[in-house]
Amino acid sequence: MYHYLLGIMLLVTVPSAQASLNGYWSYDEFLARYPEQKALTATLDKQVQADPAPMQRALAPIKISVVVPGQQISDYWQRNVRAFERRLQALNIPYQLKEVTTRPNNDIREQSASLYAALRDGADYLVFTLNSVRHRKFINHVLSQKKTKLILQNITTPVKAWQGNQPFLYVGFDHQRGSQLLADYYQTRYPKGANYSVLFFSQGYVSDARGDTFIETMSRHGDSQLVSAYYTKGDQHSGYQAAKAMLNNNPQLDFIYACATDVAFGAIKALEELGREEVGVNGWGGGSAELDAVMSGQLDATVMRMNDDTGVAMAEAIKRDLQQKAVPVVYSGRFNVVTQYDDPDRIEKLKQHAFRYSD
Repeated sequence: MYHYLLGIMLLVTVPSAQASLNGYWSYDEFLARYPEQKALTATLDKQVQADPAPMQRALAPIKISVVVPGQQISDYWQRNVRAFERRLQALNIPYQLKEVTTRPNNDIREQSASLYAALRDGADYLVFTLNSVRHRKFINHVLSQKKTKLILQNITTPVKAWQGNQPFLYVGFDHQRGSQLLADYYQTRYPKGANYSVLFFSQGYVSDARGDTFIETMSRHGDSQLVSAYYTKGDQHSGYQAAKAMLNNNPQLDFIYACATDVAFGAIKALEELGREEVGVNGWGGGSAELDAVMSGQLDATVMRMNDDTGVAMAEAIKRDLQQKAVPVVYSGRFNVVTQYDDPDRIEKLKQHAFRYSD
């Protein structure tokens, strides 16, 4: 059941993460089910963590199109493309790259035009994402043709229906693993349980994987109680509206679990405005803005992606493809939990590795 309030949606009942991700293999489930894929993923990870080994033979330039929702507070998408290009250069792979960035959940027409243009232009590789039914319809179209190889960013759970005709690569930071790490943090911080609310991203895959996984994990922890949960439009303003409603309706809240950077910063604004800074809030992803907010105490903690892992992984996967070597179906980069109590030196070392190409 859903109720609309201030242009945001209050979620009264929440399905389990397992139910929400019906139709997908979880990352761990897929690798356990297909041992040969687990071995390929491990091999790719070794290449991602190692120094680049440049291609020795001359190549014709490859054509790459990138269509991603990069216009948001999180700098993940911009950094990812920068790391991707710099690793391609380090690998001595000549390329032509066209990039289109849009707002999350907006500009569907612009996205569609750019995607179909990439196919018409004969792109060798297309980097896109999957967060909605509309995305899935286009992806089905790409998978039906053989020329352009599809890299799906920010998703690490292979679609069961595409078995036998999967995209070239699913790549990102596994939303379930990251959310479980944040749940572990809050369980340690509140050993006797806590009252919390959830700020979802917009309705879709990311909210299911991050939000429902967190709720399911917390439900196994003593007396922790989910008080309310709101879907947002995935932006700072709707995050602010939802957090304000949560705070006004729940005087005993211990923390707000935010599923994305922009909604977390909306929650920070609401906490400051209402003088409720004792209520904690997390980040998700650990980009530059989040790390600054953690170090200043505005955010309790974040699960920090080793950001450039995914850009490097895309470049290394393309190198393997050009060498006619097998490429894994799926790859997830590494995480570290960062809290406001951490030594700044630790955070600095993590930043140096996470942003090794994109800084």
